[in-house]
Amino acid sequence: MSWDWQVFCQDTITQEIGQSCFGKNGDTTYLDWMLSAWGWTVSVSLLSLVLALVLGSVIGTLRTLPDRPWVVRLGNAWVELFRNIPLLVQVFVWYHVIPAIFPALKRVDGFILVVFAIGLFTSARIAEQVRSGIQALPRGQRYAGMAMGFTTFQTYRYVLLPMAFRIIIPPLTSETMNVFKNSSVAFAVSVAELTMFAMQAQEETSRGVEVYLAVTALYVLSAFAVNRIMTFIEKRSRVPGMIAASGGGH
Repeated sequence: MSWDWQVFCQDTITQEIGQSCFGKNGDTTYLDWMLSAWGWTVSVSLLSLVLALVLGSVIGTLRTLPDRPWVVRLGNAWVELFRNIPLLVQVFVWYHVIPAIFPALKRVDGFILVVFAIGLFTSARIAEQVRSGIQALPRGQRYAGMAMGFTTFQTYRYVLLPMAFRIIIPPLTSETMNVFKNSSVAFAVSVAELTMFAMQAQEETSRGVEVYLAVTALYVLSAFAVNRIMTFIEKRSRVPGMIAASGGGH
């Protein structure tokens, strides 16, 4: 079997190979298309991650509030709901069911709906990590905040959450990489990301091996970049002896 990497220099309309792999005068090559699809993949992933971090941090914190049993139950219900429904099902619910219930959402782009689906799905997982990080801290840290006269909000803001987030950076790294992987479900609602590009380009060019190898390389590059960024953050925010100290339980 011979490989033909010139497939990426082909025009998507005429299928002719140009002198440059980047289209000119309004023409589009398969390389142009793939890079555009990569941009959509990164956009879906980053926006979903921001939404998941915000919601997951809030829900995870609410699940650890003392003397707030109903708030804790609501947080637990959120996690159980969004964690136990398959992501692809949630994407279809957001794309087909919710706009039927709320007609105003029919005018919302499918890109935004996919971001909500992936973001809410991931928020449940991050909420569990935040809860675990807070509960891994010694009880003395909460009591220290109370002894300083902090309110509950201030205790979480200045004492518990900064330490908890340092503990959960490794699982957050894995979750961030999963978001990039999960962004591939966006093809199901016609978002022009990498997976959709790969399927359509393979059909048009009959060069599936080259196309899927290139797409896989971009996914690997994205995941590797996320890993390096999170590793840098972990090293910069590390508190010496903190992990060992937190092993005392609560």
